[in-house]
This record gives sequence, structure tokens and C-alpha cells, in this order.
Amino acid sequence: MYEKTQGEYIIVVDKINKTFPNGVRALRDFSIKVRKREVLVVIGPSGSGKSTFLRCLNGLEEIDSGSIVIDGIPLDQRKENRLEIRKEVGMVFQSFNLFPHLTVLENVNLAQMLVRKKSKKEATETSMELLHKVGIPEKARTFPNHLSGGQQQRVAIARALAMKPKVMLFDEATSALDPEMIGEVLEVMKSLAKEGMTMVVVSHEMGFAREVSDRVVFMEDGAIVEEGTAEQVFGNPKQERTRLFLSQIL
Repeated sequence: MYEKTQGEYIIVVDKINKTFPNGVRALRDFSIKVRKREVLVVIGPSGSGKSTFLRCLNGLEEIDSGSIVIDGIPLDQRKENRLEIRKEVGMVFQSFNLFPHLTVLENVNLAQMLVRKKSKKEATETSMELLHKVGIPEKARTFPNHLSGGQQQRVAIARALAMKPKVMLFDEATSALDPEMIGEVLEVMKSLAKEGMTMVVVSHEMGFAREVSDRVVFMEDGAIVEEGTAEQVFGNPKQERTRLFLSQIL
């Protein structure tokens, strides 16, 4: 297997392109590097390529050209590379994607046992630690349909963390939640950031971006329009398109 990255960058994306069968070009020569322990927040209008970028990072979408390297492993057609990257990259979606016929504990245990080959006892110990971490250990024996949206999303985060990923991707993780539930999920994400988890977050939560991000990227039409610290991008954007977008949402 590949030597792990000794340098500062854990994600290196170089000139990736992605066009969907309907002709929509989602990413155009898109390049970015993400440092270890960095929190990168990606903002932009709907259809700008934000979610496609995240899905390309763990191989859920195939790129047409360019390259992606995560922790020294190229995301190419080799099955063993893809499996290794999927182990190292956790992803939390808008929809919670929990198995309705499994309890919370069983949902969090499942991949640990199937992919990490842990015993049920080992998996359960890890799962309970993580359910404490996300604030819902008392829900371990509960089925997903008896949880609020915010609780389900916290289970989804615990499930992703159970694989001990080096990178966490969040794709609009709060957009399907009622307003009063958004805060509880953002608090979990903030605590991960403080602990030094490398995170790439697509979000409309500008307060979160301002408070937690090391860097903010504004995307449109599959490309980066502007990037900088939250203070730079929100406080003094250089590009007129960024200013217009922020004026509509802030």
C-alpha cells in the first residue's frame, strides 16, 4: 500500500472535470488542496458543483479527468485504493440514510463489523462511546423512526466516525432539519473541528462557517470564484459575484 502523506496536505485535487450525461458540466478544471486538521467550508448557489465535488472525493461520482489523492492514495480505478479511501473518508448527507429495521446501536455497529472486521463487543464499545460523544447514548436501543431529525443526523455522524476516518465530508448536513434541530447537529460538528478532524463542509450555515472554518471557498458553475478566511470572504469579498451571493443570504 502507499506511504501515507508526510506533508501538510491530506487532500490534493488537481484539475478535475465532471460532466453528467444530460450535458451539465458540474466541475471545470477544479483544483484545491486541504491541509490536515483544516476545516474547509464550501458555499455557493444551488447547482454550483459543491455536492458533486464532495461526492467525487470519496468515489461516489466518477471524474472525467484530473486527479484526486487522499492521504497519499490516488483515487483511481484500482479497487483496493477505493476501498482504502472509503475507510479513511467519512461522509454525512442531507438525508440520514439509516437502516429503519436496525436500532441506533445496530446502525452504528454495522460497518465496523463488516468493513473493519470488529467483533460485536468491540463495535458496541466504540458505538456507545460515539453515541455519548454526539449526546444520545440513551437512544442506543431505539429505532430511527422514533428519533427526531436532529437525533437521526447525530446517529449518522456517529456511524461515520465509527470507521475512524481521517477526513469527514458534510453535504448540507443540516438542510433537511427543522430550525430548532440545526443547532444540536452544528454543535457536534463544532466539537469535531475543535478536536482537529479534517473537515470539508458544504453548508448554508454562514454562522457556522464564520465561527469554525479555517478557509471558505465560494463556488459557481463548477469552479472556485473566491477563497480565503471567513473574515476575508464574508467581511471583504473581492469578487462582485461573491458580494451579490452574500447580500442575498446574509
